[in-house]
Amino acid sequence: MTIILSCLMILSCSRTEVRKISVDTYIDKMKAGWIGQMAGVGWGGPTEFKWQGQIIPAEDVPNWTPDMINQFHQDDIYVEMTFLRTLEQHGLGVSIRQAGIDFANSQYMLWHANKAGRDNLRSGIAPPWSGHPHFNSHADDIDYQIEADYAGLISPGLPQSCIDLGEIFGRLMNYGDGLYGGQFVAGMYAEAFFENDIDKNCSGRFSLHPEAEPVLRSDHRCGRWVPSPS
Repeated sequence: MTIILSCLMILSCSRTEVRKISVDTYIDKMKAGWIGQMAGVGWGGPTEFKWQGQIIPAEDVPNWTPDMINQFHQDDIYVEMTFLRTLEQHGLGVSIRQAGIDFANSQYMLWHANKAGRDNLRSGIAPPWSGHPHFNSHADDIDYQIEADYAGLISPGLPQSCIDLGEIFGRLMNYGDGLYGGQFVAGMYAEAFFENDIDKNCSGRFSLHPEAEPVLRSDHRCGRWVPSPS
C-alpha cells in the first residue's frame, strides 16, 4: 500500500512534484521522530538555561542513559498532544478559534510564551492576538519551535501543511520569529521523510517562508556548528 503525496514545492523552479512513501515507512519514520524528540529533550533538559549565548563545552554534555527517553512531563512533548487532539476531534480544517479554546482549557504547567498566550486566551484575548507582541511580551520566544514537531510528523513531504498548521496553533502563543522558527522545524521534519542528508534538509527550507529568512538562516548556521553523524 502506498500513500501518494502531491506536493507543490516552492523552490527556485516552481513545479508540482509527486513523491511516494509506503505506509510502513511512514509509520517507522514517524515513530522515530517522536522518539528522537523525547531523546533530545531528555538529554538536553538538564542543561537548559545554563549556557546562554554560548555552546555547551563538550566535557559538560550529560552522559546519555536509556531512562532519559521517558519525557512525558516536559512541555516540549505534552503541549503537542493538545494540538493533535484538536485535529483528531475537529479535522485539518479546524479554526484558530477552536484551537484557542482547546489550548485555553488545558491544565498542565506552562511557561513563557505558552503561559502568556494561554493567560491571554483565558482573559478573553482571542487568537491570533493572544500571541501578538502587543499583548504577549514573550511572542518571540521559542515555545512553538519546541512543540512544532507534530506538524512535520503528520505532513510527510508537505511543507505548506507545516506553515498552515503553524498559522493555526503557533499563533496562539507566538508571532514573527517565534512562529517562523516552529514552521522551519516542522518543515525539516516533513522533508526528512524523503531526504536523509541533514545538511540538505536544513538548507532547503529557506523557501518555506520568505519573511522568516533571517531566523531560518540563523537556525541553519546553528546546524552547521554540529557535525552530521557519519
